[in-house]
Amino acid sequence: MTKTLPSLEQQILQLKKQRNAVILAHFYQDSEIQDIADFVGDSLDLSRKASNTSADEIIFCGVKFMAEVAKILSPQKRVLIPDYKAGCSLEDSCQPQDFAKFRALHPDAIAITYINCSAQIKALSDIIVTSTNAQKIISQIPKNQKIIFAPDQHLGKYIAKQTGRDMILWNGSCIVHEQFSEKELVKLIANHSSALVIAHPECPEQLLKYAHHIGSTSSLLNFVKINQGLEFIVLTEPHIIHQMRKINPKAKFYDCPFINTSGCSACNNCPHMQLNNLEKLLEVTERANNSRFGGEIQLDEAIRIKAEKPLRKMLEMS
Repeated sequence: MTKTLPSLEQQILQLKKQRNAVILAHFYQDSEIQDIADFVGDSLDLSRKASNTSADEIIFCGVKFMAEVAKILSPQKRVLIPDYKAGCSLEDSCQPQDFAKFRALHPDAIAITYINCSAQIKALSDIIVTSTNAQKIISQIPKNQKIIFAPDQHLGKYIAKQTGRDMILWNGSCIVHEQFSEKELVKLIANHSSALVIAHPECPEQLLKYAHHIGSTSSLLNFVKINQGLEFIVLTEPHIIHQMRKINPKAKFYDCPFINTSGCSACNNCPHMQLNNLEKLLEVTERANNSRFGGEIQLDEAIRIKAEKPLRKMLEMS
């Protein structure tokens, strides 16, 4: 009789237990990764939850800056990521040397920086914000205080409009949210006239004007939860729809494509998030630093301490 081998999921769960690890998955990860995780959420919420567990290891299924946040807030824990190449277009758009020069051009301004950036950029910042708390935090800053907002120009423009603040914006953007096609969105609205458009504020302003609700991933999920059985056009990374279907099973969801170089509509999955999969998750859980793709997040302690300060400031203000 042939012995049935354990599935990938079973192997991962067995190894996780042996290593006293906790698996975190961002809303933008593939559904099978979300379903195996101990916690699913946005990057800051996940790092907070992990820091409050008794786990010795944090396996962060997301992009690298998210795993760095977990390490910054839980320096005593080992933090692993399935694929080191899982980066972020916002992080790539804002390099430490360039940002330091940009700050030097505006010596009277404080730097309020979106969490989607590297540990080095956080270390050069005064306050970190998320899409959930940015408006609340910026509203607490004295009106005569100049503000640099980096790295997402679209989130910055949205927050500036909401708060009435004239901020100095870094010219960065998220490739997923920037590539949504307005033409395809208008088609979806015409074909599904009862659908509510929900959008993440990383989207450009010309897309946000169509939205019935604008908010962070957690805010979008809450809006879906309280509007049971309706139709939704979703302007954020489409893997979040997996969680939306769980909390609103009778609803219908439509994700907005973008137009690729050949002129055809294409799905708007984040290519960085897509680098993580169950095979890599198993490998990094098995072999950690011997993994071909990922491994342990290492941060210079001086950088970690500097980066922790604006993160803690955010937590105080939010």
